[in-house]
Amino acid sequence: MGLDIQDARLVELVDADAEMEWLASGCQFTEGPLWNAAGKFLLFSDIPANTVRRWDATLGMSVFREPSGKSNGLTYDKQGCFIACEHANRRVSRTHPDGEVVTIASHYEGKRLNSPNDVVVKSDGSLYFTDPPYGLSSAYGVEAEKELDFQGVYRLSPDGETLTLLIDDFDRPNGLCFSPDESILYINDTERMHIRAFDVQADGTLANGRVFGVEEGENGKPDGMKVDVRGNVYLTGPGGIWVFAPDGTHLGVLFLPERAANLAWGGDDWKTLFITASTSLYRIRCKVAGVAVP
Repeated sequence: MGLDIQDARLVELVDADAEMEWLASGCQFTEGPLWNAAGKFLLFSDIPANTVRRWDATLGMSVFREPSGKSNGLTYDKQGCFIACEHANRRVSRTHPDGEVVTIASHYEGKRLNSPNDVVVKSDGSLYFTDPPYGLSSAYGVEAEKELDFQGVYRLSPDGETLTLLIDDFDRPNGLCFSPDESILYINDTERMHIRAFDVQADGTLANGRVFGVEEGENGKPDGMKVDVRGNVYLTGPGGIWVFAPDGTHLGVLFLPERAANLAWGGDDWKTLFITASTSLYRIRCKVAGVAVP
């Protein structure tokens, strides 16, 4: 599909003639890709199908977990446990190596969360996640009423004992990721079509919120987001994947034939960008590695 090059720095990250490779189709709405480095496979959510799917280069696509709680964002914690944001169950869950699934966040001040959407783990073991209301519908979760009157961003302490509300003024908080040195947390707001950046304090809280980048156009909105080891930010948006330099300059777009929902780094060298887009899964090779997931 090609690139829309807005700044020459984009071709330092991706070849101008790099191909967007189709890997699989037949899903209802793909989200939350996650690379398993040890097993060399990708996991991703198919939300309306209530399934986590698995893809690898040898066997192609298969079912990893069904039902999935209509999961969205997925990651691993520092112990290698599988972490899932489950829309239908309105919780963040952890799956232990023995297969036991436990709830690690479901309520704030006695009220049920909206529908945890995306999650990232900091090096100290704390979890940060967004909580928009997208899962309070039958298509992407379970039809239900909100109990909280805001859409929050939260931090769960490393010991799992304390859930802290960090930000409550987003319209639809969605994808989030840390800068490579974890000094900045990027969070996008789907409805406002922008990314905000926050300084991460010593106690894990956030300060100095500011707009980092803005998207414009149709057929896509801010959703999944990742960074590479140089601090460039890759974000779904109109037309495909938008790339921003660490200084906030929009470098260009990696075009896709379907609406992009999320993305994840993977491959042996973490230079492959896997993209979940509507009904399908794609990948593109990059020149710079992404920040690896343990």
